[in-house]
Amino acid sequence: MSLNLISLIDAQLAYGHHPLLNHAELTVQSGERIGLIGRNGAGKSSLLKIIDGRATLDDGQIQRLGGLRVATVEQEPELPPESSVYDILCGDINESEDWQRPARVNALIDKLGLNPDALAGSLSGGTTKRVALAKAVADQPDLLLLDEPTNHLDFDGILWLEQLLLDFRGSAIIITHDRRFLDSVATRIVELDRGQLFSYPGNFTQWQERKAEWLQSEQQQNAKFDKFLAQEEVWIRKGVQARRTRDEGRVKRLEQLRRERAERRERSGNVSFALSEGQRSGKLVAEVANITHGFGDRTLIKNFSTLLIRGDRIGLIGANGAGKTTLLRILLGQLEPNIGTVRHGTNLKIGYFDQMRGQLDENASLAETISPGSEWVEIGNERKHIMSYLEDFLFPAARAQSPVRSLSGGERARLALARMFAQPTNVLVLDEPTNDLDIETLELLENLIQDYTGTVLLVSHDRSFLNNVVTQVIAAEGHGVWSEYVGGYDEWLAQRPKKNASVATEKTSSKATEPFTPTPAAAPKAQKLGRLAPWEEVELAQLPEKIATIEAQQGQLAEQLADPDLYKEGSAHADAINAQLAQLNQQLEELFERWELLEAKQKNS
Repeated sequence: MSLNLISLIDAQLAYGHHPLLNHAELTVQSGERIGLIGRNGAGKSSLLKIIDGRATLDDGQIQRLGGLRVATVEQEPELPPESSVYDILCGDINESEDWQRPARVNALIDKLGLNPDALAGSLSGGTTKRVALAKAVADQPDLLLLDEPTNHLDFDGILWLEQLLLDFRGSAIIITHDRRFLDSVATRIVELDRGQLFSYPGNFTQWQERKAEWLQSEQQQNAKFDKFLAQEEVWIRKGVQARRTRDEGRVKRLEQLRRERAERRERSGNVSFALSEGQRSGKLVAEVANITHGFGDRTLIKNFSTLLIRGDRIGLIGANGAGKTTLLRILLGQLEPNIGTVRHGTNLKIGYFDQMRGQLDENASLAETISPGSEWVEIGNERKHIMSYLEDFLFPAARAQSPVRSLSGGERARLALARMFAQPTNVLVLDEPTNDLDIETLELLENLIQDYTGTVLLVSHDRSFLNNVVTQVIAAEGHGVWSEYVGGYDEWLAQRPKKNASVATEKTSSKATEPFTPTPAAAPKAQKLGRLAPWEEVELAQLPEKIATIEAQQGQLAEQLADPDLYKEGSAHADAINAQLAQLNQQLEELFERWELLEAKQKNS
């Protein structure tokens, strides 16, 4: 039987002008793995702070199950720098009287390959994240809260985390932009949008389908509301009739309609990406021959050769510390290899996106960062004012003079992209560009790169992003060996040597959580089409209305699924609605097939 661990009731929270939670409702049940998504700045991290008690609501209630144990792993975990990994994971055993904890900790240390004696202050970002995750798991919480847990993790770390969550007996709420990760682990998607929390059963792929239906329904409802309001506004302006006593109720209703329209929070604009492409580079971008490089007694690159041609879109893949950034710097001519030769092409205009955003001056204003000494930027053949350009990246004009240090992680990422896109380039170098970007912005960036005619070099641990963007992979195989593969992440996974098959478990470990894909039915035999019968003419005329009716039913059911109250009594009602939606989808497919057939017969008539 499912238990309600957390209940948010009429929750209100505001920082600044717009409320982050606006009379929001949410119920978290035992055994759930919730993917929490939403735009940068929507308030996702603030919601986690409300749930674990680090922050309080402005109004409304939060109810917690008695004795609930909650563990949180933040985006950038802070560990005591002078403490060892073992001491951090074990904590004070005497105080907690958790005598089984050392055994759990030793198992986690072995599984993650951690050095128990290493001091936290000496750890890399990826290892720090692993230690923080291991500590949270060792606490054996009822509810695990993870804020961007895949940031700084390599592929093996991400797959370890996926399996950990699949095996975890408690509940989890996970903020992440990693779409493949959500598809593997999420049992429900909760979207924070304009102060409201909308719930969708299933994983990310299923959410995309439901969200499209819900947005269409919302658009239709708003259009009907606005049309009715406009009619009432015309009526009130007639004057005499509106002042009659018997019409006072109608006047009051109009006033209420006006208030509702004023309170409606419209979806904020989308990031608008446009890239200033410079003159074409020469056909050769870079050629490296038999290069070897390392530091001290550690060899990162051993006898590697490759050729980069204009238009290549290449992904660099490897574990943390494998030397991806080092190889990138050698390819760009920023670092000389210990052995071997590097040759570069002509007319290279390189745009560099640094994963640490190190090229941003903390004290400079947003406007100075984009276009020093000028109020204009040139994007292709278009000249844009700096204020307009910043608004394309969701920075209002009022913030143009704000310093970079005032920005959140997601805002820094957008600013770094805006800065790079404002410079003419024919080579794009993206080092972990997906960290801190919301899913919507990621998909826009994917589209931009796909249309880019220059050369792209990409370092990323986002598997979906790699699959959607690159056409070739250069992968670290271990011990300084690098190999080339055609295709993206999935192609590399299928072709990589068996001896390095630690990641190959991905296919089996996440199989149980993959969205169901029906096996395509055998193609029907060709059907001889006759002329359209009179009764079929009537049927054809009625089909659009039948289709519209089913689509309206789908919209209504999608609205019900987005209602957080739906989950207060368990998931049975949501499952029934999903079954209805599946049935309607089947009916819709049959109607479209019938429409196609009748239209073909009509052409023969």
